[in-house]
Amino acid sequence: MITYAALTPHPPIIIPEVGGERAQEANLTIRGMQAMARDLVMSEPETVIFLTPHGNVFSDCITCLTEPRLHGSLAAFGRSDVSSTHDNDLELVKEIGNLAEQYGINMIGIDKNTSSRYNLNASLDHGILVPLYYLEKAGLGGNPIVAISIGMLGNVQLYQLGQLIQEAAQRLGRRTALVASGDMSHRLKDEGPYDFHPDGSRFDLAVKELLAQGDVEGLLAIPARLIENAGQCGYPSIIIMMGAVDGWSLQTQVYSYQGPFGVGYLTAGITTGEPTASILEKMLRQQAQSAEARRQNESPPVKWARQTLESYLQGGKMAESPGDLGYLLQERAGVFVSLKKNGQLRGCIGTFQPVYDNIAEEIRHNAIAAGVRDPRFSPVNAGELPDLVYSVDILTPPEPARREDLEPRRYGVIVRSGSRSGLLLPDLEGVDTVDQQLDIALQKAGISAGEQYSIQRFEVKRFT
Repeated sequence: MITYAALTPHPPIIIPEVGGERAQEANLTIRGMQAMARDLVMSEPETVIFLTPHGNVFSDCITCLTEPRLHGSLAAFGRSDVSSTHDNDLELVKEIGNLAEQYGINMIGIDKNTSSRYNLNASLDHGILVPLYYLEKAGLGGNPIVAISIGMLGNVQLYQLGQLIQEAAQRLGRRTALVASGDMSHRLKDEGPYDFHPDGSRFDLAVKELLAQGDVEGLLAIPARLIENAGQCGYPSIIIMMGAVDGWSLQTQVYSYQGPFGVGYLTAGITTGEPTASILEKMLRQQAQSAEARRQNESPPVKWARQTLESYLQGGKMAESPGDLGYLLQERAGVFVSLKKNGQLRGCIGTFQPVYDNIAEEIRHNAIAAGVRDPRFSPVNAGELPDLVYSVDILTPPEPARREDLEPRRYGVIVRSGSRSGLLLPDLEGVDTVDQQLDIALQKAGISAGEQYSIQRFEVKRFT
């Protein structure tokens, strides 16, 4: 069972050995952390699970440390003597991993061999060490812990992971506390890690009030733009935490909130009461309805791209093109197929000039390649298909251009120097100027800004 769940900030400056006198500027947060730690320890957990945004974080999976003994220190913040070592509850890790696999959530274990091979981190990071410091001061002894790094998954999968953590603890009869480590907005002041943005304080206030009310659906409904503008690192941890207490009435307490250094620090605790209806079931229904609504409104090129990838992944065969694709069967053009999942790019492959007999063939081959051959991502698996959002760009033939002929919203760009080339599609989020467009295209090509290179431009017809 989940004995207690907590949201904690993790600035090393609130550790007296690290922050020194400056730690007192966050005294409200320190007192909140002390109160939270006392309450968590009083819930008498056998194991404490930590969720951190500063471990091995990937866009398409969750990671978990799998060494039998977990150790970390604040050496990166000048205090190698501030450290902690705990046994890893590998039985609970295995149970969570098995459940995650059953429900199509990618979860990868990180041990010393894996971390060495892929330049990852097998040690406890400060997202865990800071709250763990206060728990140990409050009397947490040699309890085993579990160290999970959040992934950039969608709310449904994050929430479902939390529910699976709850189920794993119940299956093992393990009294388990969960610590969701994460800071709020990093944009409360210009002197913070990022520039000031007014949505920073709006986001923090919304999370604080919704947590105080135990309003899970309100937390899930926070607009994506507000989350992005806030520049936070705590929201995914919060969603997993709320999933871990799914199906129970909640008693919540906000211990403290302040933002003395331009970053919001929110400390809160949750205990569970009587059983209630699961919100996860409602979320899964809404997800299925949203996917069906998307399919009802697909343009023919997008529908064909989706059918192609689904046929390949579910049956291992190339889809036969239907006869109602019109000009897609008669004309030739370069095509790019893009896949997004939870608002994040999941794959994008294309041809800037036609390679196959017609546009339909071009879409078919590039849709499969975007799904399973984009070297930036692991191959899409069949369980992900309902979550994918497709777009298809049909390109006009490239034409020579000068810098002054470019317009990032209208034209894509191709840069060349010898055998090296780089392409960037038009109208991409975050690419607002010609300089940005060219810089990214040159980086993709491996061409330095000082080299001579040629420019071509093209237009696209984008289907969604």
